[in-house]
Amino acid sequence: MKKILFYLGSGLIFNTAIGYVTSLLERTASLWENIVFAQCVGLTCIVIGLSVKRLFRGKKDHLIVFFLSLPISIGLGTTLAFYVIKRGGWNSPEALHSVVIGLFFAIIGATLFNLHGRLEVEVNERKLLKSESERREIEVHLRLLQAQVEPHFLFNTLANVSSLIDGDPQLAKKLLERLNDWLRVALARARSHSTTLGDELDMLENYLEIMKIRFGERLHWQVEVPEEARRSVFPPMLLQPLVENALRHGIEPKVGGGRISIRAYLETTALRIEVSDSGVGLDGHVSVNGTGLANIRARLAALFGDAGGLELKGNTEGGATATLTLPRSETSL
Repeated sequence: MKKILFYLGSGLIFNTAIGYVTSLLERTASLWENIVFAQCVGLTCIVIGLSVKRLFRGKKDHLIVFFLSLPISIGLGTTLAFYVIKRGGWNSPEALHSVVIGLFFAIIGATLFNLHGRLEVEVNERKLLKSESERREIEVHLRLLQAQVEPHFLFNTLANVSSLIDGDPQLAKKLLERLNDWLRVALARARSHSTTLGDELDMLENYLEIMKIRFGERLHWQVEVPEEARRSVFPPMLLQPLVENALRHGIEPKVGGGRISIRAYLETTALRIEVSDSGVGLDGHVSVNGTGLANIRARLAALFGDAGGLELKGNTEGGATATLTLPRSETSL
């Protein structure tokens, strides 16, 4: 619709200019009559031209058909002009003169509009190529950021297995089984562009079960996420680093351990997820601006721009809360 309005608006201006130029070159008709002739012929050519373009869209010979239709367009436009100004007709001496002038300017106008159309197509193709290139660049960047999450967790878990093999082989075996389950799900999901929050929470439960083997009764957790929020699209491996941060810098340094709470809220324009711990507080979170959280912020910026965010603050009763914000328009199924 915008393109049609552009052609009609440009046509009105072009036709008015033709009527004015015609009045300067010859005095056989008034300025008003020349403008009426120019508008009738020009707009008829535009309407028929757009119709031909629509009917022959995608066909190589649509330009040939368009130029062949110009005499018909000029004939109809001239007939309409005679009717509007209530003077002259096809039997008058001015008829052939009007057709010749109309055909001359119609060919010029049609050529200009077709050149504009080709230029527009070329510009759109370049924009598409640029957009595709930027999208692929962002995807590669996201893959690199996403890949940084897994080795840290894997190395720590394998180190725990190694330390348990001699002292408690049964526990080491259990830990390996949990790790195997986690890897089976994680490798399938982490390589995809997106998953759901529910899937991420299921995988996170497996991760916490692995950590439970290491922490024992020093670690407890609860997950409070409504079903609607669980169905929300969610970037893979975005939530686990927040839980890792809470464990490493909140729960682990605290004597007696603590609890991790995961909650999600659907708002009008956003999905908010809170990861809270009852650990030592922000004094223990030495990596408030560390690699893990910087990784998350970089992924959010690449995926959602300014609409995504991550905030870490201390709790009044102790511990800390990380709040993850994603635009709901991008996350709701």
